[in-house]
Amino acid sequence: MDALLLHPTTIGGKLFLMVIAIALFALVMALVLFLSQLPKRLPSWVTALIFLFPALGLVCFGLIYPALVTIKNSVFDETSTSFVGLANFGAILSDAEFLTTLRNTLAWVVLVPLLSTVIGLVYAVLVDRAKVEKFAKTLIFLPMAISMVGASIIWKFVYDNQVGVLSHLYVTVAGWFGDHEATAPQWLMNAPWNTFYLMVVMIWIQAGFAMTVLSASIKAIPDDIVEAGRLDGLTGVKLFRYVTVPMIRPALVVVMTTVAMTALKAFDIVRTMQGRLYHASVVANDFYTQSFNNHNKGVGAALAVLLFVIVVPVIAYNVSQLRKAEDIR
Repeated sequence: MDALLLHPTTIGGKLFLMVIAIALFALVMALVLFLSQLPKRLPSWVTALIFLFPALGLVCFGLIYPALVTIKNSVFDETSTSFVGLANFGAILSDAEFLTTLRNTLAWVVLVPLLSTVIGLVYAVLVDRAKVEKFAKTLIFLPMAISMVGASIIWKFVYDNQVGVLSHLYVTVAGWFGDHEATAPQWLMNAPWNTFYLMVVMIWIQAGFAMTVLSASIKAIPDDIVEAGRLDGLTGVKLFRYVTVPMIRPALVVVMTTVAMTALKAFDIVRTMQGRLYHASVVANDFYTQSFNNHNKGVGAALAVLLFVIVVPVIAYNVSQLRKAEDIR
């Protein structure tokens, strides 16, 4: 019975498990609605507990329990039967390929938020109050409506060595300089530049998010502050540096940390465009490969724990900045 509920292997077993999950959800919701309609007046803390119970149950079942199991598996061997201590972490930190993965992940966390925010900010300033502002913002925001996998497929065509737009531009420019026999390189096969080409896809998507948030933040700057800056002799770049940037600093921090957290989970793009080839993998992709392709639960769980350790400081900083922004308001 336990194997049927926890590890269904057949389609019938999976459907049975899905029906049980739906039935439990319906039962909990019915219980909550029934208790909330009781004629007897309940203490406020009991009512709050009733409504918190489903959310707490889902958090415990879907987040806390898997996290504890993952941490436990990270100190066991590949079959989760023998305790190996920190050997899995030692294997990761001593393997050249895993170290390349960690360096790639660090590059994603640093470059993607920085470039996405800069591009979004420049774009927001340039199109602010322009005649075609709405149309221009729509163009850069459109990639946000595309899934990571869809965007990856689009950019695979762009980087294609034979028919890609980038390859065509490369050959054309080479022809202008007299090299009419030039052929485009294999963009996604040459490390470490292939990692940067993968980042371009994420930057293309996240620049629209950055532009939207920063544009709203710029428009929220009170006119009297801008006028005061102009009366002090600030114009152009100086007005932007000494008035606009300080006023939108909370939004800048939130955008950068949010994009950084998204970059840490850059699984879809790397998996769709590269897999684990050509030294362009990231931690999230290696976690999937080790856990589900190589069936090495120990190393896979250790990679997940490392990813968690990297994400936590970013989340904590993001939350602290959000609280500061709320205090200012």
